[in-house]
Formats: sequence, C-alpha cells, structure tokens
Amino acid sequence: MPAELRARVLREWERGRLLSAALAGEVIYPWRIPLKGPSASLLAECFDDARQWIRELSEAAKDEGKPGYRLEFQEINHRQLGRNHVPVAAWLDSEADALALIGKRREAARFHELAGTIAQVFPPLRDWLAKRPLRVLDHADDWPRLLGVLEWIAEHPHSGLYLRQIDLPGVHSKFIERHRALLGELLERILPAQAIAADAPGGGVTKFEQRYGLRGKPVLIRFRLLDGDLHGLTDLSVPAAQFASLALPQKRVFITENEINFLAFPPVPDSLAIFGAGYGFEPLAAARWLRERDIYYWGDIDTHGFAILDQLRGRFPQARSLMMDRATLIAHRLLWGREDTPTQRELSRLQPDEASLYDDLRQDRIAPALRLEQERIGYAWVQAALGITV
Repeated sequence: MPAELRARVLREWERGRLLSAALAGEVIYPWRIPLKGPSASLLAECFDDARQWIRELSEAAKDEGKPGYRLEFQEINHRQLGRNHVPVAAWLDSEADALALIGKRREAARFHELAGTIAQVFPPLRDWLAKRPLRVLDHADDWPRLLGVLEWIAEHPHSGLYLRQIDLPGVHSKFIERHRALLGELLERILPAQAIAADAPGGGVTKFEQRYGLRGKPVLIRFRLLDGDLHGLTDLSVPAAQFASLALPQKRVFITENEINFLAFPPVPDSLAIFGAGYGFEPLAAARWLRERDIYYWGDIDTHGFAILDQLRGRFPQARSLMMDRATLIAHRLLWGREDTPTQRELSRLQPDEASLYDDLRQDRIAPALRLEQERIGYAWVQAALGITV
C-alpha cells in the first residue's frame, strides 16, 4: 500500500476526526481520498514506476469480507501505450476500513468504550469527548479515578476541604494535582455556575482549589518588626487571614521585593517591613488596618518596578515610593543593568516625578531597557533615605 494513502488517513486520526465523527454526528463515510497518479504525459516516461504503483495499490485493496479500501479508476488514452486504467481515488466505506488501514482498531475500540462510560456518568461531557478524543486516550488508564474525583467534587460543592482530605480508592492528592488541568477543563462543563468561584480565574489550573470550593495552601505574609519584637519574635510568616487580624500598632510599613533587602532592612522606630510578592497584593488587601498606616514601597527602578507600585496604589492609595527616584538612579550609574522585557503599559497612579522617570525608562531616553535593581543601591544610601544617622 503506498505510504501516501496511509499518511493521509493517519493525519485525520491525529486530528481526532476519525474518533470524533460518530459522536459529533459527522458523516465521513464513504470517504473518497484522491490519489496523485501519473498524468497521460508522464505515463510513458514513468511506465514501469506507474505499473508498480498501481500493482501495490491493487494488492492492498479490500478483498471479500476484509476491511480495506476500494479503488476508483480512470481510463487514460495514450497515443503509444493505448488505453490504461489508472487509480485516481481510494474509497473507505466505513470506520473499520479506515482503522484497518492505519492499524488503530484497538485504540478506537478503547476510545468508544471510554466515551460511552464517561458520557453515561456525565452527559454534558459528550461534546468535549467529540472535541478531545485523543486526550481521552492519553488518559485511558486514569479515567476510573478521574471520574471518581469529578463525582466527589460535584457532590461536595464548597466543601472547604484540602485535596488531602478527599478520600477515594486509589486517589491521592498528587494524582489530583498532576491532573488538575484536565480536571478543571471537565469541571467547567459539569458543575453548575453557583459551584464555581468566578473570582478565581485561570481555567481551574492556577487557582484550582479556590475555583472549585476546596481549600488551598494559605498564602503567607512574611514581615519583620523593625523596632522591637512580638513575644520574642522579629521575623514572622503568618497566613494572610491571620495577618489581617493582627492590627499591629506600628505606624510605618515598608514593602520591598528583595529578600536580602528585607532581611537587612535597618531598624526604624515604629515600623515594620513586609517581604513583597511582585504583582500580587490581594493577600494584603484584607488587612484593613494597613489603610491607616504610612506605606512605603521600595522596588527596582525599571518599568516593572513602577508597574508594581501602580498596582499597590490600587489597593493602598496612600503608598509612597522609596528610593525609586531620578537622584538614586543617577547616583548608581556604575551599577545599571538591563531589563529583560520592559512593559509599555500606561500607569495612571504614579506621581508626576515617578511618571516622568517611568516614561523616560520605557522610551529608552536614558539608556536602552535601563534597570537599577534595588539590591545594588548602597547601604549608606538606604540609611540616609530612611533618615538614619550612623
């Protein structure tokens, strides 16, 4: 059998079409596949090759009671060779013929078995099965456990439990974590809207637990007391909900993105330092007492540093920048670096001097992709900026 015919059918298998046709109601059989044979002008020139090609096609064509294909011939009249019948198309009359051609009968039978079981348990997944047939096969051995997880979550909306607490035969938390992209894709189709947390986007991958009513690992807020201790402790990490309830008395709060800067932050009266988390201040937003504190943000002097500052002000409008000014940048010229992927976003919450410097950075007016990382700023400069006398 010529490889071109098998390759053509195999491409449709790899697209999932052969498996999805019946579920999607698509009628593809009898399926006519054009063949690229010799033209009349080339027949004489390549007669031996053409005859061999026709012989191979004919020998592999279907016999009585045997799956395969049948050939459609066209008569070609040649001045020297006379009349010749040349195959111009192959016909596959059924799914069995197509599968026999590419050796996929066993896989197809497995898919139809799985699809029947899945659709019986969760009828809303029928359309998904037609769109993702090969994905069904990729997880063939996992479906009993996957269906068990789907049923459990559907029967326990808003359970508030950790994955570790889902008690199903053969299922452990690592199995769920490993398959959460697939589980999320399926849960979006089987759960009612009220069972899905709309404020936890991400298609069920990045915020799987939050989106489907489970309890995720708590976000920790790490902070240092810069003027004393709390029951003998100065460097603490606590869940965001507990941090929100602390209502610490310190009047000044410094947020820095670099851990070493956080650890080396000098003692400052009536103050605490928080180790930031890049683009993500939602955990801090629940701490309403922070709205009554003086907040200072110390980030890199680059476009993303100002974008983070802009985002912080969306939660805490009173936040001020610290050592993110033109004087600090110019004073540390020898320590300038390059930003990998500068942002060009419009930032509406910057102060005029911050906005001016941000525009110079994103427009490369000072240097291309200029960046001054916060940890490169001299320690004496930090102390002077904080008003500390050595």
